[in-house]
Amino acid sequence: MTYPILAGAEPFSAPGTNGDAVLVVHGFTGSPGSVRRWAQAFAGAGYAVELPLLPGHGTDISDMLPTRWSGWCQAAEAAYLELAGRSRRMLVAGLSMGGALTVWLAARHPEISGVIVVNPIIDPPADSFRDVLRGVRDAGESVVPGIGSDIADPNEHELSYAGTPVEPALSLFEGLDALAGDLASIRCPVLLFTSRNDHVVPPVSSDVLAGAVSGPVERVFLDRSYHVATMDYDRADIEARSLEFAAKVLAG
Repeated sequence: MTYPILAGAEPFSAPGTNGDAVLVVHGFTGSPGSVRRWAQAFAGAGYAVELPLLPGHGTDISDMLPTRWSGWCQAAEAAYLELAGRSRRMLVAGLSMGGALTVWLAARHPEISGVIVVNPIIDPPADSFRDVLRGVRDAGESVVPGIGSDIADPNEHELSYAGTPVEPALSLFEGLDALAGDLASIRCPVLLFTSRNDHVVPPVSSDVLAGAVSGPVERVFLDRSYHVATMDYDRADIEARSLEFAAKVLAG
């Protein structure tokens, strides 16, 4: 990282009071700001919380250009292991690519008690779309128009990069290819929020996840929010249902 962290993109931590914990993971080109209130809701309920800033995010897009799926996985797992080492039971929660990283962690760590995902990107994009990005890259361009701040509420704005870095995006898609074969190994309960009107990640990604995991899935459709639903009109419902789910799967 060569640029300072932007105001509002800082990571978030809470020590917790009840012995259990929640790791919260933000999305591609976004920052902790997009899920901060969600993380704070968990903290307010007594959970220890870690909301890390993923490599290359929350500073300047030039910092993101050399980052890849493997590095985001490593950062998410490092945060998980640190938090798990001081907690009894854990949930992992994520938005968009953060949802994919959440699922990746659940496949690797069967001790996770449950996962909560909001508009996760799970279904790998078609080769035709990737070919377009490869063509852009081969033409010497490293960034295409951004995908951030897909929010219905005009009073909310996501702190995210104005562009989408091409090579990191292609790396994300390769990560999703590999993740597809691991979905059936997930046996913990899943709370899945899906916006019906999502202009970034098609709802079919949620369909794929719901149909592939082996554990129970509680699915909630959001009719008022776009992609960044954790900042949108359904934010309060997401927070309330997430706390209900956490209390249920972490009971005992």
